[in-house]
Amino acid sequence: QVQLVESGGGLVQAGGSLRLSCAASGRTFSSYAMGWFRQAPGKEREFVAYISKSGGSTYYKDSVKGRFTISRDNAKNTVYLQMNSLKPEDTAVYYCAANRVFTTATTYEYWGQGTQVTVSS
Repeated sequence: QVQLVESGGGLVQAGGSLRLSCAASGRTFSSYAMGWFRQAPGKEREFVAYISKSGGSTYYKDSVKGRFTISRDNAKNTVYLQMNSLKPEDTAVYYCAANRVFTTATTYEYWGQGTQVTVSS
């Protein structure tokens, strides 16, 4: 069992930055690949970024490449999402998720409760 708790969301102006954190419980954090997803009002939840168990591989949604960076610290059981050059269309609830294997689908095994990111124009 893995419990995930996101933090770091908030209100920021367009062009600004935020860093989201996701703290995981349990001793098996390094056994899971991690993903960040987001869901805007009235839209389906979508994949944003992925990082492998060791942190050696990452993958991003095209629209966030070059602006967002996913990273993890297995010693701290934490995964991060650094978001720069934010745009109003990045506004959404952001979720972290844990899974045994890589996928961009919303079929991850464990999910956090989400943190709101609002980007004003």
